[in-house]
Amino acid sequence: MMLETIADKIEHGKRLSSAEGRYLITDAELIELGRLANRVRFRHNPEPRVTFVVDTNPNYTNICNTDCIFCAFYRKPGDPDAYWLTVDEVMTKIERTVQMGVTTVLLQGGHNDAIPFDYYLSLIRAIRARFPHVTPHCFTASEVRQMAAVSNLSIRDVLQQLREAGQTTLPGGGAEILSDRVRKKLSPKKGPSSHWLEVHREAHRLGFRSTATMMYGHIETPDDIVEHWDTIRTLQDEHGGFTAFVPWSFKPGNTPLERKFPHHAGPARYLRMIAASRLYLDNFAHIQASWFSEGKKAGQLALHFGADDFGGTLFEENVHKAADFVNQATVEETVTLIKEAGFTPAQRTTLYEIIRAFGETETTPSATAHLTAAGGSR
Repeated sequence: MMLETIADKIEHGKRLSSAEGRYLITDAELIELGRLANRVRFRHNPEPRVTFVVDTNPNYTNICNTDCIFCAFYRKPGDPDAYWLTVDEVMTKIERTVQMGVTTVLLQGGHNDAIPFDYYLSLIRAIRARFPHVTPHCFTASEVRQMAAVSNLSIRDVLQQLREAGQTTLPGGGAEILSDRVRKKLSPKKGPSSHWLEVHREAHRLGFRSTATMMYGHIETPDDIVEHWDTIRTLQDEHGGFTAFVPWSFKPGNTPLERKFPHHAGPARYLRMIAASRLYLDNFAHIQASWFSEGKKAGQLALHFGADDFGGTLFEENVHKAADFVNQATVEETVTLIKEAGFTPAQRTTLYEIIRAFGETETTPSATAHLTAAGGSR
């Protein structure tokens, strides 16, 4: 009965409450939840089209002072595996993938106190000068705060200079769970949720677009997830600056949290998160199915549970790799995966502009049949 009430509210354009959001996470029957989310997905995006971006995710440094207990990627200064790449070395990495068709560079790194602010500006200028058709989708909110710390500039001034250098979008990484209870345990040196929100709010005010992300499957509770949704939904009401919401599950390999959480959340949990997010985040046009973080089959299933985007090709990625979780796909395989799920693939830009569509779909399989193949409904 609760799901019927939720469906009626959505049909009449009413926003879901925190209690209803919690119900979606904890008690809603998964198949019916998926069906409702899929209807809402087509309300936002009427075409049977699933988009993807051809991108890469190199890292300019793995040196970091933040000590997040969920991270297997970072190294301390002086560690034998620590590195900080020159601008030319980063450009060499990008050039290899540009030859493979990359249009977006998702560039991120650790919080390295030795890196001056001008280095970050030089990276953006170099990408724009050498690869003018490539979007520099660079630097998480915590990296922007790192730039402010080393330069003694305000967040707004840092973002303004990045924009003048040629950057217009930000990735949503570093959000984890926007609940201070959780952040104090997972990443206390990153500060409260307000730190992430300040960066994205200022970015949206300056005309940047960004994504909103969430990493679940660790110490969070359903109430923490709803708090996260409420926070980004409210900010989206202010400026409409988020292009998409991207949830993914925590990968425990080689992290300090591995002993407590030895396995990542499974596909049924992921499908629930995708579907519930689609219903709760009524002001987000796009929900991304992360085949990269959840596996290709789970990614295909998510397209029947409210997701309309298949993420990126990520020709290079090192953070999940450090946690011993690796998925790879070519553009051709990405197109095939989307077609097999029953949708029309379309390559997009960072801002969801269509570059190329890949033809008609075959008959769309049912969500029920897909879920049975995945092994259960909860």
